Amino acid sequence: MMHKLLAVIALVVAMAGVMAGCRSTKKIQKVIATPGTRKDSAAVTVTPVVTPEDRHADSLRIISQTVQGLMRTHIDFQTFSARMKVHYEGGDGKDYEFNAFIHIKKDSLIWVSINAALGIEAFRMLITPDSVKILDKLKKIARLRSVSFLQDEIHLPVDFKTVQDLLLGNPIYLDTTNILFYKKDPSAISLLSVGDLFKNYLTLNGDNTLRHCKLDDVDPFRARTCDLTYGDYEQRDTLRFSTYRKISVAEKTKVDIELGYKQFKFNEPLSFSFNIPRNYRRR
Repeated sequence: MMHKLLAVIALVVAMAGVMAGCRSTKKIQKVIATPGTRKDSAAVTVTPVVTPEDRHADSLRIISQTVQGLMRTHIDFQTFSARMKVHYEGGDGKDYEFNAFIHIKKDSLIWVSINAALGIEAFRMLITPDSVKILDKLKKIARLRSVSFLQDEIHLPVDFKTVQDLLLGNPIYLDTTNILFYKKDPSAISLLSVGDLFKNYLTLNGDNTLRHCKLDDVDPFRARTCDLTYGDYEQRDTLRFSTYRKISVAEKTKVDIELGYKQFKFNEPLSFSFNIPRNYRRR
C-alpha cells in the first residue's frame, strides 16, 4: 500500500472533469470626428458591426497575451528543496498524514524522504528520468523499478518532467498550441486547451499564477478525473510559489490529497543520498 501511496505523492496527478465555458467578447465603440467639420460640430459615435473575424482576432490576442503571462510565471530553477505536510485520504476512507522532504535537481533527480511517527524516516525514494528506487526502511526492502512503475501504479502517462512540474506548481498537460477558447472575469481568466491525451481547463489569477486546473481524458471511454487547486503564494526573489495544493483524483475510486509546503528554497547546494544497505531485500 505505501509504495503505491509514494507513487501517488510523487505524482499527485490524474484527470478531471472539464468545465464548459465560453469566450467573452466585447462590443467595440469608436468616437470618430469627421474630417473637415467645424470645431463646434458634434463628434459622431459609431458602433461598427463586429464580424466573426474581428471577434476571432480579439480572442487570439487575449489568448496570446495570457499564455505569455503564464510563461513569465513558469518556475525555472537549478535546484529545489522543501519540507511539506501531506494529508492523504484514499478510496477506502483511511487517512494518512506525514511529513515529506523533497530535493530536486532540474531534469535529473527527484529525492523524497517520508517520516513516520517520532520523526523516524520510513521511506526514501529516488526518481530519475528512467528509474524509480524506493527504500522501505521499516521492512528493509529495496524496490528498483523503471520509471514506468509510476505509470503502472497511477495509470497515467507520466514522465519525469510531469512529476517535476507538479511538485513545483507549474502547469501539467497544457498544450499552448491548441487553446480553443478563454473565459474572462475581473479577477481571473480561464483557458481550455486540448492536447493529444487530455483536456485542460486552467484558471489563472490576475498576476498570471495558477489558481485552478481541471483535467479530463480526450478518450471518452476513460473516466479519470482530477481537480487541482493552488493557493497561499509566497515570493522568493522573482519567483511566486504556491505553498498550498489540494488535489482530488478519481477513476474507480476517489483520492484526496493536500500538500502544505512549510519550507522551500531554490538554487542552493543539495545532497541526494541514496544507498541500499547490504541487509535489504531487493524486489
